[in-house]
Amino acid sequence: MAMSLRVVVPPHPLIGHWLSMLRDANTPFPLYAAAMGELGRWLTYEAIREWLPHQPVSITTPSGTAEGKVVDPAVPLLAVPMLRSGLGLWQGAQTVLPSARVAHVGVSRRAPTAEADWYLDALPAPIQSRMGVLVFTSQVASGASLALVLERLRSLGVSGPRLRVITCVCASPGLRLLGESFPDLSIYTACIDAELNRHGQIVPGIGEPEKRLFDGPD
Repeated sequence: MAMSLRVVVPPHPLIGHWLSMLRDANTPFPLYAAAMGELGRWLTYEAIREWLPHQPVSITTPSGTAEGKVVDPAVPLLAVPMLRSGLGLWQGAQTVLPSARVAHVGVSRRAPTAEADWYLDALPAPIQSRMGVLVFTSQVASGASLALVLERLRSLGVSGPRLRVITCVCASPGLRLLGESFPDLSIYTACIDAELNRHGQIVPGIGEPEKRLFDGPD
């Protein structure tokens, strides 16, 4: 793996708590959805802590004046949820970034090769040169689907410090793939798991997010 790939696992107890809810096979689907939303909120908060542009302001309080900081409205943000399960993360993240522009993308895996292919690309073209971009994907297993989206963003001029990925869990094989192709990428995740099983699923992982979010109980 390229050493410059930046993978951040914030040591916040609430991130660990909500990850545990996702891991548990007995978590009911409404709580699973809530847990993913909470991870989206907390991971986004960590990802933008030193990244979100801000500017100093002078404020008149009821009893005097104070110096403060506000988010710089001149620097736009683009949220890119990967369908469908990336919507679970974005549901929580949008409470942190209510003014962000949203562009959905969809990538499917074709049997029997599991090759990634587009079915929706709502990315704006061009993307403003000052726009920060956050990609939301529920998990990074092989990394192939995310790599397809990142390559598309790179073709639109988006890479490096103005691009970040938010995800619940990453597998080491997926991180190796991304590190080789996108060495300047920053990823914020709740956990790194070591391996994939023979079906390409993360072990121990969080199950099948799309099924657990949208299909409900059997």
